[in-house]
Amino acid sequence: MEKLTDMPNIGNILAGKLQQVEIISERELRIIGSEKAFIRITSIDNTACLNMLFALEGAVQGIRWHDLTLKRKNELKQFYYQVTNKKLK
Repeated sequence: MEKLTDMPNIGNILAGKLQQVEIISERELRIIGSEKAFIRITSIDNTACLNMLFALEGAVQGIRWHDLTLKRKNELKQFYYQVTNKKLK
């Protein structure tokens, strides 16, 4: 089992948040997916941001979040604004 911090974009702080919401391995994060993991994190962290969602998706895909496709980034932005009730920029 690989540690969460072995995944791209997952540092100690984000790994700690994932562990707080009972996602403790790379496998679990990949199965749950970035959106569900993000929803769980928002239940314990009201400062969870769009970049965190991008980081989670990049980790799931095994890439740096900067390399996500524009299409996927736009999908995640829509999801983020729906989940957080913030206005789309």
